[in-house]
Amino acid sequence: MSRNYKFNNPDGIYFISFATVEWVDVFTRNEYKNILIESLKHCQAEKGLILFAFVIMSNHVHLIAKANEEHSLSDVLRDFKKFTSKAIVKAIKDNPKESRKDWMLKIFKEAGEKNGNNKNYQFWRQNNRPIHVYSEAVIEQKLDYLHQNPVKDGIVLFAKDYIYSSAANYAGLKGVLVVKILE
Repeated sequence: MSRNYKFNNPDGIYFISFATVEWVDVFTRNEYKNILIESLKHCQAEKGLILFAFVIMSNHVHLIAKANEEHSLSDVLRDFKKFTSKAIVKAIKDNPKESRKDWMLKIFKEAGEKNGNNKNYQFWRQNNRPIHVYSEAVIEQKLDYLHQNPVKDGIVLFAKDYIYSSAANYAGLKGVLVVKILE
């Protein structure tokens, strides 16, 4: 498990991607995306997360982030994923309007049974694929990639119009999360 949370430069800024197991499209419903938003806010306020950019897609999340000097990004990410996995599985179970409930819970349960690190359900895939963004060119490329995801998926025509992304922040508008703009 520790190999999935390795960030070689504790002061570095990282592009991080993580996805649901089996790439299940959980985040087609706003109530599940909002759990992620609230948890990111909590991590910013209480766990030292410095968020530069983000996007929540139907089955995966991209972040550009680092932790402040008092915290470890690997610890912040571990806690974020642990909390959100439990909260989202519970929200799915408790949602009487969730037509995909049985199908999704079966997938998460089977994934959890195959993984000795889990007791019941596994929601997130274990690999975060952290990429150290060490130059302006890499930062620009990752920002563009991240913000263009909803455009490429046909969700919006313009990146700034996708609510669950920091593209609005970068366009000078107010987004759902406060982010530190990378110049």
